[in-house]
Amino acid sequence: MAFASLVSRGLIALTVLGAAPWAAAQALVATGSNMSFVTRQMGVGVEGSFKRFDAQVQFDPKRADAARVGFAVDLTSVDIGDANTMAELRKPGWFDSARVPQARFASTGVKALGGNRFEISGTLDIKGISRPVVVPITLVQTGMPAGQTRAEGQFALRRLDWRIGDGDWNDPSLVANEVQVRLRLVFTGIAPL
Repeated sequence: MAFASLVSRGLIALTVLGAAPWAAAQALVATGSNMSFVTRQMGVGVEGSFKRFDAQVQFDPKRADAARVGFAVDLTSVDIGDANTMAELRKPGWFDSARVPQARFASTGVKALGGNRFEISGTLDIKGISRPVVVPITLVQTGMPAGQTRAEGQFALRRLDWRIGDGDWNDPSLVANEVQVRLRLVFTGIAPL
């Protein structure tokens, strides 16, 4: 089952980006990669993460405008530290992960900002709802194992734009509308900066 899920996620990511020779050369390294989020519930900070995700890149730092980036997140793998809350997050009013188990992002453009910083524009699809997002990232190669590059970034999304927390929970005074998404993804095969 876990293998089938991994293959499914990989195929979706490749479908988003188009199967190409670079897919094997530039790969996500699970060790050291994480995808997390921070929000507030009734004024108290809440942190969570996703345990299963995949990302594919076609990225040459010297030709950022030709880059393609995509990721798929298994919404059933949400971990917020409380079993009851995690069960609630899988329901239709939240992630509806029984019906749409994955969130997907596909880039539409990448812009170099200088100093190993880039801005990735794209479309984020959650629960069958697609919205544009911009993800600023910084690439780090120093201090990494040979051949590895770390991409770090953070962006804000408004959960109600994707109907996350519908119904009784759509009141931003109960659960904040803004969610900070944090990415720390390690890849092999990216050219030196």
